[in-house]
Amino acid sequence: MKLIIGLGNPGEKYRNNRHNVGYMLADKLKTKSLKLKGVIVVKTNTFMNESGSFVKKIISQYPDIPVSSVYVVHDDLDIPLGSYKIQFGKGPKVHRGLQSIEEVLGGDFWRVRVGIENRIKNNELRIKGEQYVLEDFTKEEEVILDKVIGKVCKEISHLRE
Repeated sequence: MKLIIGLGNPGEKYRNNRHNVGYMLADKLKTKSLKLKGVIVVKTNTFMNESGSFVKKIISQYPDIPVSSVYVVHDDLDIPLGSYKIQFGKGPKVHRGLQSIEEVLGGDFWRVRVGIENRIKNNELRIKGEQYVLEDFTKEEEVILDKVIGKVCKEISHLRE
């Protein structure tokens, strides 16, 4: 069994925010006819920075799933838009949602890190990360995002114990 947890912020206001990539990917996994046998896909029902409380609750509902079979899907400013990484026990330097999960699980879980970085590189014009993640994707970015989400879903569908 595997548990895939999509991170994001609840509510219509945040639906298309960069911070909600985890929700977007979880929704895609749920609607695709991937027939992921032995895989449970959920989305947090808390705000990003409080994700640990949700994870603690959901893990208690599935005591037979080891932490090493938990996949947390989240946005990552350290990775360019259109790219992703699936890594065990390794995450971005600063991500409060992941930090709250690490407090509950430790570091021994999988991170599905979906890149959202697409800001102007000139430091004077660069938007702060805290603001940037709460902005919606542009139409052009949505095209790129849709392709990468498709790639991640395909890779997740092939994951084995």
